[in-house]
Amino acid sequence: MPFFFSLDAKRVKINVTELPFNALVGIQPTDDPAHLLRLPADARYLNHIGTVHASAQLALAEASSGQFLLRHFCSADGIIPVVRRMEAKFRKPAIGSITSSVTVAPEALAHLDAELSSKGRSLIAIPVELYDESGVHTLSATFEWFIQHDKSI
Repeated sequence: MPFFFSLDAKRVKINVTELPFNALVGIQPTDDPAHLLRLPADARYLNHIGTVHASAQLALAEASSGQFLLRHFCSADGIIPVVRRMEAKFRKPAIGSITSSVTVAPEALAHLDAELSSKGRSLIAIPVELYDESGVHTLSATFEWFIQHDKSI
């Protein structure tokens, strides 16, 4: 089930960390203005060679792209976003906690808003970068989101 940006009290999510899967995984907001979300250091996230598992990193990256969109649409009612595609490149092994950053060109956001207004739907690519606790760049990913107005609201 996609998360909704609706301001309806029954469906609103103010932070993707509240989604059941993200809460289960342990994704957290960060107070660091340079980063969006974080996954704390924990042995549960390790792979067979003692570094942060690829799936844990991808979960943080996907949640970060969604959190970025949630912040962009914080006052919009009736928006349904769904991940359509993703591409990722693992750069270096991640050790300890990992944090995310997202930067989207203002032109891409303006195009998204214009298409949503005119067509009721749009696509946007959200690039995400992950860094481990020592600042090593561990992952670059891009999540393509299909976004449409929820006509049932």
